[in-house]
Amino acid sequence: MNDPIVNSSGEKLDYSFAAGAGNARQAGWIVILGHGVTGDKDRPVIADTAEALHAAGFDTIRFSFAGNGQSEGDFRQATVTKEVGDLNAVLDVVCSHYRRVCYIGHSMGNAVGVLQAARDPRINCLVSLAGMVDTKSFAEAEFGSEIPDAGTMWDDEDCPLSSAFMRDMCETVHTVAPQAGSISVPWLLLHGTADEVVNPRDTDLIERTTGAAVEVRRIDGAGHSFDEATHKQALTEAVVSWLRRQAE
Repeated sequence: MNDPIVNSSGEKLDYSFAAGAGNARQAGWIVILGHGVTGDKDRPVIADTAEALHAAGFDTIRFSFAGNGQSEGDFRQATVTKEVGDLNAVLDVVCSHYRRVCYIGHSMGNAVGVLQAARDPRINCLVSLAGMVDTKSFAEAEFGSEIPDAGTMWDDEDCPLSSAFMRDMCETVHTVAPQAGSISVPWLLLHGTADEVVNPRDTDLIERTTGAAVEVRRIDGAGHSFDEATHKQALTEAVVSWLRRQAE
């Protein structure tokens, strides 16, 4: 697949597509992977998960939200609300080629996926990796000491903290728990017990409120990005095994 993907603002989104490997290929399925705040499609938690799925026979497309990585756009406008539109643009393209879609969202990418899946029947199943739910609590805990439009995210000069981002996180979205409660498709949630960026309670909240067929995996000692080799292996094996069952 080499179709251009352009969001409603006319910004071209950078993506990497890979066809599922060999005889294991899961015909009709594609997995879309979306990253978290300050990330891009090449972050290891995204790229490594995509590689494991590719080896298991799944076609994958991992993309950078507008303003991130090599995608067009302004990072200061990279809000959850705008990124929902980016995901919708990806779905518009891939659903002209595929019948079954799984969306995998890491961190803030999960909040994007929840908002989209709650209203979009084209998403047939969900996977959350350290998924963010309470966007207001996250923004206040991580960036509350910074001055919007003057400060940065985690002291990274390439990631300015905008008032648009903080307003969207704290007022427009606030939490995606209500939307999570309306999702009924199969849903896998993975969270590290040592995550210091997105509180594991966010995954507990989804488990309590959603009517979906939820499966929760807590990876002992794993941090937010599952960086250690054993944690990454546990994550990718869990995702591949679960998605194979959905494809049966």
